[in-house]
Amino acid sequence: MTIYGWLIFVLWLALVAYWSLATGALMRRIGSRWLWWREIAIRLGFFALVVLALQLAVLSQALPNAGPYAYNSSTGMGLVGFVCTALGVGLAVGARACLGRKGSATASGSENPELITTGPYALVRHPLYSGMLLAMLGSALGQSVLWLLPLMVYGPYFIRGARREEKLLIEQFPDRYRAYMKRTKMLLPFVL
Repeated sequence: MTIYGWLIFVLWLALVAYWSLATGALMRRIGSRWLWWREIAIRLGFFALVVLALQLAVLSQALPNAGPYAYNSSTGMGLVGFVCTALGVGLAVGARACLGRKGSATASGSENPELITTGPYALVRHPLYSGMLLAMLGSALGQSVLWLLPLMVYGPYFIRGARREEKLLIEQFPDRYRAYMKRTKMLLPFVL
């Protein structure tokens, strides 16, 4: 594995650490209403550890016929994957930080609900999902094709979740959210 493969792993660990701290602060503030299993980064972090364990098993010859799933050994692809992963993790962290103490873009249950359209939310309507998908794609490019598995599993899940969130936001902010939808793409700036 290249140095970039290890750096990708460090990025995932940093994301999980940040998410855990942010979730802990949110749980202290709002109590037990927030369910830990809803936390995307925690679940993906767990999956990242499973993927790493599988990759280490491949490297140690525990799975001798799993050659195509071994670590990426190309420095160029490792760099491209690292950059994509870093951008994705940065986007997800930026989105979470922009949400701040609310923990959610829907601001449900709040006395003064606020529609967040600044920061990463000015680029796409669901930067958290976009960042996670980009980080998984980068990990597949730079570390191992095993990362395509969570990308295929979580991709449709994120799109379904984004559509569900948008229905709630349209109910909460009918005119403002529709205008926001017209000027901002869902997951990929200028495309999707």
